[in-house]
Amino acid sequence: MFEQIKSAGQRLQGHAHQTPVHSSRTLNELLGAQVFFKCENFQRVGAFKFRGAFNSISLLSDSQKQKGVIAYSSGNHAQAIACVGKLLGVATTIVMPNDAPAIKLAATRAYGARVIEYEPKTQTREAVAADILADNDLSLIPPFDHADVIAGQGTVALEFLQTHPHIQSMLAPCGGGGLLSGTAIACKNVNPNCKVYGIEPELADDATLSFKTGKLVVKPNPPTIADGTRTACLGQLTFPLIQQNVDDMITVSEAAIKAAVRFFFYRMKLVVEPSAALGLAALMSGALKLRGNVGVIVSGGNIDAATMQLILSE
Repeated sequence: MFEQIKSAGQRLQGHAHQTPVHSSRTLNELLGAQVFFKCENFQRVGAFKFRGAFNSISLLSDSQKQKGVIAYSSGNHAQAIACVGKLLGVATTIVMPNDAPAIKLAATRAYGARVIEYEPKTQTREAVAADILADNDLSLIPPFDHADVIAGQGTVALEFLQTHPHIQSMLAPCGGGGLLSGTAIACKNVNPNCKVYGIEPELADDATLSFKTGKLVVKPNPPTIADGTRTACLGQLTFPLIQQNVDDMITVSEAAIKAAVRFFFYRMKLVVEPSAALGLAALMSGALKLRGNVGVIVSGGNIDAATMQLILSE
């Protein structure tokens, strides 16, 4: 898989942004560590998901591209697939929950995708997509459980370590595990001594429970503000990859997530969505105590006005 990540990195050159790395002297003094943030909120479509979407669609055959693709997502993967489809001239159909953030629904449609909404309390996105696939010859690109998607997401950590090879610990948010899987594979191949930590909300701790018990735990529709982590469970590919390559899984409270979003906004002048603030939440809350050089992947910045207003008003 590491060779696939390196190939994806070459494929993405000139298409994905090489995102900046920021730091905060205030935070470093507070934690007694040197913390570096890989800011994928500055990536195309405002999230790391562009990487996996571009890599996977680029690898389709001409025939597959002509027929179009289908994906399901609560937001960032949806926007990424739609954006890449527009760039490469590939028709896209996206299955999205009707409670997805309005900004993500609007952006997905703005890229020209056909959006199919579903009711998450009574339907699953996989079943809705399967019904569409039964009548249409489309290529399915799921948000995380796909080798080409994982390879694309792994380029975040690969790029991070190329510019900051001294990082000793790496933190990545975990929803379905695509980013965390790719991150862990890249880290362990570039620097086997780098510790990799996956961060989840306490209210959406299926991956943490799966990691610690060795059995896949399913938690449908977890009520966390971190909408990018509301996946029911890890995937058939991501679960074993996380077991093999991740050092530990940590959970954080909703209050800690909101405090991290506020810190990014007020102290670092960064707009960060709740899912992307999980790494900082773990450090600031003391859920994970680290020293030395710490890398944190900030996965995206697609937060709607109502959610940001709610967080900043508390």
